Amino acid sequence: MDDQRKQELEKQGYRIVGNHSAIKICMWTKKAIKAEDVCYKKAFYGIETHRCVQMTPCLPFCTMRCLWCWRDSNFNGAKWNTDIDEPKDIVDGCIKEQVKILQGFKGNSNADPKTLDEAFMPNMFAISLVGEPTLYPKLPDLIDEIRRRNMTAFLVTNGTNPFMLEILKGHEPTQLYITLPAPNKDVYEKVCNPVIPNGWDNIMQSLSNLEKLDTRRTIRLTLVKGVNMINAHEYANILKQHPDIHFIEAKGYVWVGHSRERLEKDSMPTHEDIKAFANEIIKHYPELKIIAEKENSRVVLLAKQDYDWRVMNS
Repeated sequence: MDDQRKQELEKQGYRIVGNHSAIKICMWTKKAIKAEDVCYKKAFYGIETHRCVQMTPCLPFCTMRCLWCWRDSNFNGAKWNTDIDEPKDIVDGCIKEQVKILQGFKGNSNADPKTLDEAFMPNMFAISLVGEPTLYPKLPDLIDEIRRRNMTAFLVTNGTNPFMLEILKGHEPTQLYITLPAPNKDVYEKVCNPVIPNGWDNIMQSLSNLEKLDTRRTIRLTLVKGVNMINAHEYANILKQHPDIHFIEAKGYVWVGHSRERLEKDSMPTHEDIKAFANEIIKHYPELKIIAEKENSRVVLLAKQDYDWRVMNS
């Protein structure tokens, strides 16, 4: 990334770490510090919103150009073309930048002092900001570094790099998400605009690889009204092929960033839309049920049962 590109990203709230990583303070982190609300990951899994670092080790790199992505199309694609930073440097740099930004809350009268003090000591890395994190060659070591510091790691991947999921065996994050972006290959090609061949086949392989990992296994459906929020029976058929997945999150697209240049505002489903679509999936996969929901995040959580270990102790 050149200096102009970095400046553009910093204006959008990103803080660049090293050659290819970044953090961005989540809206829910800000709300949590002011005791206004928490992220759905707190409601569903017990994650402390105010202590979560939203980051990416692959800011310039991705294998797809999804219609609903908030970033622009100005990125380096899937080919690695910069020096590789060490995991320790990435973790240290992300924490440093996170704390630096949060210092601004010291002058905010609405900030809860105890919560703010805790926010300066992150205990969670959400490896999910932008880009495709499995393209970072040292991802297993990055997860090991995060876990070594007694922090939780949630990894979100688009599933187009199944090889990395194979080598994550023994280096698993606390929870691993694969996004299932479409009900079939044709829809996938239209809405994800892949920059690599065989993307759909790779996602199907990644779903199989996910079941072999010793982690909390999750499939995410990022749903856009009239775009990929269709054919519930096809989603159900894919999900039924992977019975050892613990959780399915059905989450509504948010009309933000550069996605507003590609989609209309009414592409953003309501919570009731999401819940209705989840129930359509359940009709075709009746072993599933809705076990949790967060209305203002427009997300519902489906599973075969509500596991007693679902909510983790912070």
